[in-house]
Amino acid sequence: QVQLVESGGGLVQPGGSLRLSCAASGFTFSSYYMSWVRQAPGKGLEWVSGISMGGSITHYADSVKGRFTISRDNAKNTLYLQMNSLKPEDTALYSCARGGRSTITAQGQGTQVTVSS
Repeated sequence: QVQLVESGGGLVQPGGSLRLSCAASGFTFSSYYMSWVRQAPGKGLEWVSGISMGGSITHYADSVKGRFTISRDNAKNTLYLQMNSLKPEDTALYSCARGGRSTITAQGQGTQVTVSS
């Protein structure tokens, strides 16, 4: 079955960096547009970033543009999110998802990112 397993979250100070990873299995990873989404406490799900099947086209929410970088390694069936210049408002549960902003068909359990001094 489809499995998406995130890792790399943690506690970081404002201005710091983290790199999230998502290991995918149970489907042909290279055939799908992939996304990162997040959910902050008490808020709804927010789409953060997406990447095309081959990795050449990327999209970002305005809130993270210029700070986050999405990438993928199709040989390793792995999705990444490099997060720089982190802000307290980036605190959330981050999940990887199969599909785009409005076409998500599978989502992982998530990894917690907390930005605090």
